[in-house]
Amino acid sequence: MNGLLDENRARQAARALFASGHRNSLATLTHFLRLMKLNQAQHTAIVESATPLAPDLQASTQARLTLLHGPGITASFSVRPELIGGMRIQVGSDLYDGSVLAGLAALEKSF
Repeated sequence: MNGLLDENRARQAARALFASGHRNSLATLTHFLRLMKLNQAQHTAIVESATPLAPDLQASTQARLTLLHGPGITASFSVRPELIGGMRIQVGSDLYDGSVLAGLAALEKSF
């Protein structure tokens, strides 16, 4: 609905399909579940940084992600010291890696 998943409608559709008793309903429900998981991944951002991000930086990152990926995106922030510096953001299958670790790996690969 308006570009966002309406969980209640999705549940209603799944229940109606299950209740229909159609012979392919299990396969259809399996595919539907896969699509639901893909949709959730596209609306979830995993933000990793070497040190904890300040609240204002978290807010600006969330705002930028909303601008890039549309409304309804949620971000989870975590600390991953092995990144050394910078940020690594994954939204669905998209990866934005601005970490020092990624830079060092690219430099190593170029040699």
